Parts: sequence; structure tokens; C-alpha cells
Amino acid sequence: MTRSRSVAMVIAAMAPATLASPARAIEVTEASIPELQAALAGGKVTSRQLVEAYLARIAAYDQAGPALNSIVTLNPAALAQADALDKERAAKGPRGPLHGIPVLVKDNFDTDDMPTSAGALALATLQPATDAFQVARLRSAGAIILGKTTMHELAQGTTTISSLTGQSRNPYDLRRTPGGSSGGTGAALAASFAAAGMGTDTCGSIRIPAAYQNLFGFRTTRGLASRSGVVPLSDTPDVAGPLARTVSDLAIMLDATVGSDPRDAITAGADAHKPKSYADALKPGALKGARIGVLRSLFAVQPADPEGKAVYDKALAAMREAGVELVEVAIPGLDILLTDYGTGKHEFREDFAQYLAAHPGAPVTSMADIVNRGLHHDQQDFRFRDPAGISDRQSPDYQVVLARLKVVRAAADALFERERLDAVIYPTALGRPPVIGAQNIPSNCPLSVATGLPALAIPAGFTPRGLPVGLELLGKAFAEQKLLGLAYGWEQMAKPRQPPFSTPPLVAGKIPAPQRAAASLAGGGRAKVAIRFTYDPTTARLHADITAGGAAPMVLALHRSHEGGPGPVLESVRLRGQKQASADVVLDALARADLAAGRLAVVLYTAAAPLGTGRTLLTFKPR
Repeated sequence: MTRSRSVAMVIAAMAPATLASPARAIEVTEASIPELQAALAGGKVTSRQLVEAYLARIAAYDQAGPALNSIVTLNPAALAQADALDKERAAKGPRGPLHGIPVLVKDNFDTDDMPTSAGALALATLQPATDAFQVARLRSAGAIILGKTTMHELAQGTTTISSLTGQSRNPYDLRRTPGGSSGGTGAALAASFAAAGMGTDTCGSIRIPAAYQNLFGFRTTRGLASRSGVVPLSDTPDVAGPLARTVSDLAIMLDATVGSDPRDAITAGADAHKPKSYADALKPGALKGARIGVLRSLFAVQPADPEGKAVYDKALAAMREAGVELVEVAIPGLDILLTDYGTGKHEFREDFAQYLAAHPGAPVTSMADIVNRGLHHDQQDFRFRDPAGISDRQSPDYQVVLARLKVVRAAADALFERERLDAVIYPTALGRPPVIGAQNIPSNCPLSVATGLPALAIPAGFTPRGLPVGLELLGKAFAEQKLLGLAYGWEQMAKPRQPPFSTPPLVAGKIPAPQRAAASLAGGGRAKVAIRFTYDPTTARLHADITAGGAAPMVLALHRSHEGGPGPVLESVRLRGQKQASADVVLDALARADLAAGRLAVVLYTAAAPLGTGRTLLTFKPR
């Protein structure tokens, strides 16, 4: 479904006639914050109805249907807060663009009305007394914190699995991870469970989920956004910031959340670097005349993932056609400079213990306490027990790392000045979303982390099999406005956003029903089969119940077509004389397109017809 079609559905669903009937649900799929705010301002919808619409989608798709498993906790007071904001709007008008808009936050942001677990079973009951700074800013702007999202346990990983919530799934391919550690926010926003959301990024934890879910995600300049009230991973690189489906939404979230915070010393000068409004500065055509450096050393394509290169090349060609001056650039010795840039092993245990100490009644007091009680996921065991990962700020190695970060920053600053660049571009993640169970995700997260410079992940396109690909724009210090302008220009020109197949608009407030079809095939030797098909559009699972007749050995195969003729086998079932059989196949994006276009066929193979007989096209179409 294209964005224009989905937005049209949203606007139609918000018509006054629809609201007059409480039995008909409001559809919010792919709606942007300005679109929702316009509907609220026009009296076509209330904040309560928005909350109800998002809750309906969460109920349909998070634990049911595709079972994304992206939500940890829902705010029990969300409807009451929506009612209060509706009344305030009627009496005083809106506070701003976020008034009455439901958003989600990662479960390492403190919230005074919901627990903060950071994905850890050990912290499932930790209830902060106050909101994190950025959460408080969102509430002050009128946003409704609808709930909290899953994350990789204690943010120490990039696949979003934890002892509290288990594994989260990618809505574009349910067999794959959403990235991490902000994978729950990424999956939830791709699925339109809220208008926008918050994540954290120590090395890629905002940007990787953005790349894997066709989203925009911003790791801002170190010192622009507060981390107070956020469970720490490593003080030096930690950043908290937004993810969104559109650049405008990203800018609106930045307007609400960044700024100086007395509780976070690194933000002392943040207000001086913040423009009056990031959102108001977005203008079409910002790509024309921009000078962007292509950091080719970071475009290394993984041997098992050749599909990404074509997407990168196409995106760069489109930028060039839009008037961007692309310049091949390099940072000498960058691979060596980024071999040992991490401060986490020196900072985490101390920072985490201080966070716990600031929360009276915390169930545990340290990382060692969690490990000794076995309150962590098995996939984290190697990481949490690794003696090489245990150090502190007194280690001589720590000073070496800090010195290296200064060298990397100086090299990046020199590159920007030498080449007169507005931004540097490179892939966000080197490879497609990994299948569930994989633990290592190659990415280009270190450059922004080591330099402290801002990086904005943008959707670049999709592979032929429907997997999102992301690029990243690195900017000068506090050049967020410039990066947003470039991303907006790209968005307006390329229109890269496509919603996932697994979470379509609800039908009368409910998940779309499975679709059914039947086929009968006959072959030589009196062989015959009757097949009843069921297709679930939210999981892409095609199920076949087969009744066979005749004594000859048979194979039943599902084929795709190729240029109007026979194509390769997607799945086959050997019928070894049995009368009843069943089979399941999960269709990727190519196969789903074939199914929708009537290009999938079933063929019967027997001893009398070894090259196939009874070819029959499947006729139903997924919605």
C-alpha cells in the first residue's frame, strides 16, 4: 500500500460521519503527527479516539496475528489523560503539535506511572518516582505516553531479546529481528502503534532499528539531548532521541525533547544550539546544491548480502539527479581508529549501579547481583559474564580510548572543513535484518559514536524480497537542522516510506480475516489431489490441506511464474501414499507479489507425468 492511499484511508476514516457511529473504528495507519493534529483541530477526531485506535492495533498485532512483541507496558491512564487533553483543547486550545498525540517510549526511559525494566526480568517491578527529562518534556508538550516498548536487555545488544519480554519481531519479515536495542520502538512505529517514539543509541540502537523498519531515526550531537532518567549503558556515548515514520514527525519530537537539563551536565549549552523550531525549517528542495561526501570505505557489502548494493547505488543516483554534489571522501586510517572506541566496559557497571542507587527499592543493586541470581537471558550470559568486559574508569586503557575518540573527532572535523561538506553518507547497517537467533549485526554505528557528531538514519529503499535498507547522514556538531533539511528533501523526492505487510489497516476494528481458495488437480494413473488453501495476510503464511487419490507416488509443488511461463519451486510436498497431508510456507515479498498478481501455481508430479500436470493458478489475492 502506498503512503498516499493509506493517508487517504486515514482521512476518510476520520470524517464526521464515521465518528457519529461508535461501532466504526478510526484508522490511524501511517498517519503523521501534522495529519492527526489537523484532524483534532478540525473536530474530526478526539484524543480519546486516537488512543483507542492505537490500542486496537496493538491488541490486533502485538501479541496476536504477526505477534510483533514490541510493547512491554501500556499506560493504564492513557484514556483518562486523553480525556483531560480533549477538555483542555476545548477550553484553551492546543499546547502545540503534540497536544493529544499518542507516542511510545523505550522501556529504559523513567516514567512515574509505569515501571522501567530496561528489558531485564530483574527490574520488572522497578517503579521510578519521576519522569525522565525527555518524557517530562513530551508530557508538557501535550503528548500522551501510550506505553513502553521492548528492547535488548539493558541495551547490550542489537537484536531486541530480553529475559523479560523474549524476542521481538520485524514486521517486514517475521522471521527476522527488528534490530536493537530500540527494536521495540522501531517495530511498533513501523506497525503504526503510535504516532512517533523514543529510543536510545549507544552504538546504533536508534539507527539500526530505523534502517530495518523503513523509518527515520536521529542520534543527535552529544550534549544536545538529556539522558537523565534513562537507564545508562555508557555515559560517554549514550544518546536518547526519536524515531518516526516521517521527517516532520522526527522534527516535532526533537522540538519537544531537546534542550538544557540541569540534571545532565553535558547539556549545559544545549539551548544555545537549538533553533526556534526544527519543524518550521523543513523546506522542499533542500537537496539541490548540497555537497555530500560518500565515505566509500563504509560501503563494504557483506558477501551474503549483495542486494543492498543495488539499493545504495540507486539512492545515490537519485540524489545526484536531485542536484546533490556527491564527493568521494576518505578518513585515512579510519578502520584502525575505530577498532577500539568503546567506553562501555569501563563505564557501564559504575553508571548502572549509580542509576539503581538513585531508585530506592530497586530489586537489585548491581550487574553482578543480576548475574549471580541468574536473572538475565541466556543470550546475554556470554556478555554479562565476560571478564574482558569488566573494567572501570581507573583503567589505563580507558584513558587510551578517550584519547582515541579525540583523534577520530578531529579527523572528522577536518574532513568536513577540507571538503566543504554539508554531510557524509554511508549505509547504516551492513546487511539485511538478521534472522532470529543471530547475534551479530555488522553496522556503521561507530563513526557517530566516536566523534559525538549527529547522524540521521534515512530509509533508502527495499531489496527485491521486501527488506528495508537504510542510509545514514553524518553532520557537523549541532547541524541537526541541516541534516533534517537534507532528509526532508530526500523524503519529498524519493517517497521511501512503505508500511509493512503484516499490520494492515484493521477491518471494522478487527484484524483482516484469512483468505481461502481451493484447487483440484488430476494426473496420469488416476492420480488426483484436492487442495484447500488458507492465507493469512498478517503472517504471510500459506497453509494447504491436501486430499490425495490414486496409488502412484506423487509430489505436489508450489511454483512461481517467470515472465509468463513456468518458474521455480517455492515449496513441495511428497505424498508417499497417504490420503491426507498438509503443508505451510511463509511467503516473502516476491512471493506475496506473485500471489497478488495471480502468478503462483500448484503442479502435480506423478510417475505417469514426471514433468508435471494439472497446473492451476491460485486465484485469491492478499489485501
